[in-house]
Amino acid sequence: MSRPRVAEMIANEIRHRILDGQLVDGDMLPKVDDLADDFRVSKPSVREAMRILETEGLISARRGGAGGAEVHMPTAATAAHTLGMILQSTHATLADLATALLALEPTCASKTAEREDRGEAVIPHLHHLHRELEERRGDPAGFSMVARQFHQAIVSGCGNSALALVAGALESLWSQHESTWLEFRDAELDDDEVAVRVLKAHVRIIEAIESGDAVDARRLVAQHLAESQTYVLSESANQHITVATAYLGPF
Repeated sequence: MSRPRVAEMIANEIRHRILDGQLVDGDMLPKVDDLADDFRVSKPSVREAMRILETEGLISARRGGAGGAEVHMPTAATAAHTLGMILQSTHATLADLATALLALEPTCASKTAEREDRGEAVIPHLHHLHRELEERRGDPAGFSMVARQFHQAIVSGCGNSALALVAGALESLWSQHESTWLEFRDAELDDDEVAVRVLKAHVRIIEAIESGDAVDARRLVAQHLAESQTYVLSESANQHITVATAYLGPF
């Protein structure tokens, strides 16, 4: 059996231990010599397995005297970064990203409104973010940041982990590009007028989710999202998606 195949088998077993919770974030893998003895393979095969896992972001190898490899659990930010690289490689545009969000985020809103425990699990956080948003009027960068957190809260609160992960990754990518746009946007844009419209829209969205009106929650989020996207797309619709070196952050 060739070395790459042996390395893949070792990587598969260690990956399973990480994803299954047998190894947790921050754990140190045994030394290469010990892993080679455990798996009864050569040290080059173990090193190749380590390279596979490091490429996937599941471990980070420590060089030098300390040696070893630290375990990292996959995160939503990892998914966003990977998805962003794929979109960048296919030359996807911000308009493509906006369309995808417009298809997924309203669905998340309707699912959030359908949750039986929304009153405890979601609504208090949305109210908290809305209050913080009101305090950020006059601070365009801060206002935009909290507004994105509001949308991310709706996505993460949908109760479906697969939907939340995909929509959240797209939301994170959009937020990254929106922040960049904000630095170079049209100076004539009336920030306070925009803030008032956003705040009013968020109140209506919270009310729909809190009342359990899934249809209205979907409609309101779709309407608000389309309006919000207009500002960025009016100047950057054909801009290609790029993945910044900065950490995308949790969502």
